[in-house]
Amino acid sequence: MKFNRRHFLISLSSGLGLVFYSCKNLQRIQTTNVKNINSQITGNSIVSSSKIPTPSAPAPKGMFAPKKGDIRLVIISDLNSSYGSTNYQIQVEKTIPLIPEWQSDLLLCAGDMISGQKLSLTEENIQAMWDGFDRYIATPLRQVKQPFAITIGNHDASGYFKKSGDGYMYEKERRQAQIYWRKHQNDLNINFLEADGFPFYYSFIHKEIFYLIWDASTFDLPTQQLKWAQRSLASSQAQNAKMRIVMGHLPLYAVAVGRNKFGDVLTKAENLQALLEKYNVYLYISGHHHAYFPGYKGNLKLLHTGALGSGPRVLLNSNLPPRNTLTVLDIDLEQNQSFYTTYDMKTLTVLFPQELPEKITGFNGWVLREPEAVLLS
Repeated sequence: MKFNRRHFLISLSSGLGLVFYSCKNLQRIQTTNVKNINSQITGNSIVSSSKIPTPSAPAPKGMFAPKKGDIRLVIISDLNSSYGSTNYQIQVEKTIPLIPEWQSDLLLCAGDMISGQKLSLTEENIQAMWDGFDRYIATPLRQVKQPFAITIGNHDASGYFKKSGDGYMYEKERRQAQIYWRKHQNDLNINFLEADGFPFYYSFIHKEIFYLIWDASTFDLPTQQLKWAQRSLASSQAQNAKMRIVMGHLPLYAVAVGRNKFGDVLTKAENLQALLEKYNVYLYISGHHHAYFPGYKGNLKLLHTGALGSGPRVLLNSNLPPRNTLTVLDIDLEQNQSFYTTYDMKTLTVLFPQELPEKITGFNGWVLREPEAVLLS
């Protein structure tokens, strides 16, 4: 058959046009699906954001209401504003009264509740910041008897040692944090197992889940505390619980622009991951990077909690804008599954995990996006 150049060009053009049309049509369908889900969310109706067979779906009025699991956690982090500030940004203030409406079994805060880590702050300055926290955050939670657990962040009471090795660099902040939290320890409505190190490190059981809180306010966990964590996770109370969750301020792996460097993640991350996996820890919750990313690596889930307060950051490998977030985590204990619903607390809309990077690679390793975090239409 004789080659016809004109016919070939026409066929090629038609084929490319068909491919282009198909891609545009697929993109239009995907965009339409996202818009449809958004319209359902703003209407406060239930979409199948999880497989948890529970009819109850409490949430603040007008906001998307996820199905409630056997256990519901509400998770916040990085509430603070500028150094020395005794008040909070508007999205923080408006969020706290909403928390009881999710009917959570436990509220967790992954650190940075006040605005310290500045040597010029006086004892009076630091005490005034904790008074502000108590007024805006803790008192409303106490009034509704909300079970509440915290981990200390670098701006709350940094654990950095002096270069001389003789004591803590921020000794005043450590002291004031301990005074405040020891005063209010019984207000947290949780059953402590080990509390000698409270509020810096401690453990408790709540609704069949074992929680271990360690002092990750710096990049280096002290050897003595690591030994304590290993002993605590190996205990019969921890191993007989239906699930184990660990929380600390700094994450294992970097996920955010501006925090992708030494000092902003825990050192020897792979060793710490191996330790948590050894004792079948289900989830490690962290803050500090000010960017929401529901991830996992190996057999360990890693929830990087976004900032509710000032300074939200952009994720690595992403062009998404920074957002102030709160996460609701619903857990199915029998199936050993969990599902995230994360809100932008400025717009009160839900973040779509499908928009997040499938993989984030930082200077000290990679983290994959958690598949169970995907919101289904």
